[in-house]
Amino acid sequence: MKQTVILSLALATLLGACQYKSVNAPALSARDVEYIALVPKFEHYVTQLPYEITDPTGLAPGTILIDTTEKYLYYVEPNKKAIRYAVATGDEAFGWTGEAVIQRKAEWPRWTPPSEMLVRWPHLKPFAGGMEGGPENPLGARALYLYQNGRDTLYRIHGTNEPETIGHSASSGCIRMRNIDVVDLFNRVPVGTKVIVR
Repeated sequence: MKQTVILSLALATLLGACQYKSVNAPALSARDVEYIALVPKFEHYVTQLPYEITDPTGLAPGTILIDTTEKYLYYVEPNKKAIRYAVATGDEAFGWTGEAVIQRKAEWPRWTPPSEMLVRWPHLKPFAGGMEGGPENPLGARALYLYQNGRDTLYRIHGTNEPETIGHSASSGCIRMRNIDVVDLFNRVPVGTKVIVR
């Protein structure tokens, strides 16, 4: 108990020194509360809380920057601020970079594995027709669909049913977030938001 208190005080001191400001938890629907509670315990394990920080990107407010090396997503706000979220990115074989636009948003989205994924992982064939949204769905609580030149890239910013992967290269190219974090981002960004992946 004493070690926990000391660790908490040390963490609070460190975060205060960095002048980070915690982001308030987003409003959740009854379905959000029910489903998120069913995700494995790692959903509550925090690798990095989202914080409002001094904007390190230099990009226009309203832009999303994903740093695939550092495993952070930045949502740029006015007044030279940004919110930083921890993410999981594509592993080396499936990572991608470039610019896209959020063209669609969905709550507890249906997931249909792409044909290339079904070839790579035949055990997913039972889901070829799709999987309804819910706590076992790989897209988690929300999905932001990325398009380039009006065409679906098949890449998403989405929640996850494997929150222990946050901070790692683990996906097939999509950007994974903890469910609570993707709900927060989803509530902040409109369709048409520019996304830069580096």
